[in-house]
Amino acid sequence: MGLVLLILLIALLLGGLGFAMHWLWIFAVIVAAFWLAGFAFRSGEGHWYGR
Repeated sequence: MGLVLLILLIALLLGGLGFAMHWLWIFAVIVAAFWLAGFAFRSGEGHWYGR
């Protein structure tokens, strides 16, 4: 019984990690898009997001 509970706990933990990693990938893509947009829209003095 204890082994089954341990396996279920590990499965829930890995499932939650997979869900979190999915959202972290989406966040990383959005940040990369803004970073690349900074190069596209920068003026001659510096980046649009500051120096």
